[in-house]
Amino acid sequence: MTQFNIQVVSDNVCPWCYMGKKRLDKAIQQYTSKYPDSQDTWNITWKPFYLNPHAPKASVDKAEYYQSKFGPERTRGIFANLSQLGLSEGIHYKFGGRTGNTRDSHRLVQLGRERGLGTRVIEELFKGYFENEQDITSHGFLQTAGEAAGLDAAEVRDWLGSDKGGKEVDREVQEAYEEGVSGVPNFTVGGYEIPGAQEPVAFVKLFERIKSKERESKA
Repeated sequence: MTQFNIQVVSDNVCPWCYMGKKRLDKAIQQYTSKYPDSQDTWNITWKPFYLNPHAPKASVDKAEYYQSKFGPERTRGIFANLSQLGLSEGIHYKFGGRTGNTRDSHRLVQLGRERGLGTRVIEELFKGYFENEQDITSHGFLQTAGEAAGLDAAEVRDWLGSDKGGKEVDREVQEAYEEGVSGVPNFTVGGYEIPGAQEPVAFVKLFERIKSKERESKA
């Protein structure tokens, strides 16, 4: 039996990070279907990243933000491309709503990690922000996401109302910068890097490579 340790550096407003998660999930499903008797396990740790470290704490209109950054024509192309690719992964991207600073949402993920629910928190954040047009800066949304992920309501409220987890988030973001991570998602599986939201086959091949090396080391 192999335990695959996977680290994912991600920002909660990155559409490619949501797609990358879906493709990783699909890869794990494909691998377990291919090797049903393997009993292999996956340990996934989500690490924070700030695509826009100076994003305002007060949220802004999402579509207007994209247009100010990329221009109207390119924004239309980005939205159309994401919509098409998203559907193939079961994602229904919506581009209304508001966006802004992601530090508090990363603090919520930090709490989730401490309680063994990091991936569940990530799932609720991605679903809410990208498919239900929720405001990533809103403590109301973060509270709802945390509870839906299985966290204690009072603990989430206390956590969000303070700066708990903030120093850890900032430190891990800085570590990612220092390690040369410049774009997300960035996956590390057993020490091997997979940059970007690659197709499931890339993950499956890496799982098989790690498994093969493990067998060789025991031979």
